[in-house]
Amino acid sequence: MRKIAIYIVLILVIYSCGSNDRGELVGSKSGSRWFIENPYGTVLIPGGSFTFGSADEDPFGGISTSPRTITLKKFYMDETEITNSEYALFVDWVRDSIIRTELANFAEEMSYMLEEGEEQSDGIFRYNYADVDTASATVYEKYMYDNYGGISNMNNSEREGNLDWSEPLVWDKNEYPDVSYAEVMDSMYLPLDGTFEGHRILDVTKFNYSHSWYDKDKSSKSVNAKRTDFIVNESVRVYPDTTVWAKDFSYSYNDPIHDEYFWHKAYSEYPVVGVNWYQARAFCHWRTKMKNDYLSSRKNPVRVPVFRLPTEAEWEFAARGGLDYGTFPWGGPYTTSDRGCFLANFKPVRGDYAVDGALYTVEAYAYNPNGYGLYNMSGNVSEWTNTAFNAASYRAGSSINTNIDDLENKRKVIRGGSWKDIAHFLKVSTRDYEYADSLKSYIGFRTVQDYLGENN
Repeated sequence: MRKIAIYIVLILVIYSCGSNDRGELVGSKSGSRWFIENPYGTVLIPGGSFTFGSADEDPFGGISTSPRTITLKKFYMDETEITNSEYALFVDWVRDSIIRTELANFAEEMSYMLEEGEEQSDGIFRYNYADVDTASATVYEKYMYDNYGGISNMNNSEREGNLDWSEPLVWDKNEYPDVSYAEVMDSMYLPLDGTFEGHRILDVTKFNYSHSWYDKDKSSKSVNAKRTDFIVNESVRVYPDTTVWAKDFSYSYNDPIHDEYFWHKAYSEYPVVGVNWYQARAFCHWRTKMKNDYLSSRKNPVRVPVFRLPTEAEWEFAARGGLDYGTFPWGGPYTTSDRGCFLANFKPVRGDYAVDGALYTVEAYAYNPNGYGLYNMSGNVSEWTNTAFNAASYRAGSSINTNIDDLENKRKVIRGGSWKDIAHFLKVSTRDYEYADSLKSYIGFRTVQDYLGENN
């Protein structure tokens, strides 16, 4: 009996180690079962069918929101609008990567001027491009370094090499390591005649996020064209425009919030504003890159689906929180609770912005979440969507994952209403638009990520 058991075990081992398809079509076994990680700070929106648009009479002429049933797939959405502290990570990464690239390039130029045998280990040379570890590099990595200067670019395809992030940047001007370092850093600031009170100010026009993306919509409509014809190279300024607090309101004293909103810790958990549609999309690209770079560093071959702006339909479905015919994310039809507390940050009374407890924006986690766990889907700040504004899109769009993705149309749908809007714009079915390059004190954004498969 013991011998029979041993034979069975051996047969099972041999069978499991070798091919077990017996010549049948069993599918590829090259990879393991797909499993997606819930992105930090997001919730899973279940998808399904819902009534897209307004089922109520719209005194503002909302014929463009005539109701119809559509179906959406599952997706992840940020619990809150992107905050100042989250967007600052993006700004700081772009700023530091560009400064490090300039330091590395200058150090490389300086190295050609050194005498034979002279060391390159101090001063600006501490920021030189990192050497390839030839002992641990693969054949592919060695080939890429030898022929292209690196495995991948850091931020701009024109900059070669591999930045060394282990050496901290020196910001204190009294501790610059050498004159060459000071020269590079000086080029990052506005000229002296553009400063006051003895403070040098960074030249924000120098800090652009350069990235590439593939225009799938255009390529799908073309025949016999080269793939390179649809690769779009884009460079986007990343710093938010803090002057929106002054430009949006004439004859108004908003100096404190103009000076401090993006920079002061008091506002770190408030939604970022003063970013246009292109900047919001660039943030999505960087967030995807940041996660995939981390996975690559862990030798993880999996790449996450891209982060992106939500479509208008996704936004409305998520805002409803499972209440198909609700007026607001909390249902409605009122904007206050049974105890008289306001349920969102908006302008309830003409001229009285603070009666709801806030004059401007509030923290991203303020007020109660809707049925899906999303905060401030109405009020606080309006939110960019991926959808181009078209008055006929509710009738002409597909009934599956409907969206108008038209890059030529510069009018982009914004949703949710803001701290300066009346209650009508807080309705989940109310749509509005701004031009893609608009910078406003009342528009922010949140991101989404696709859920792959159905039940993973």
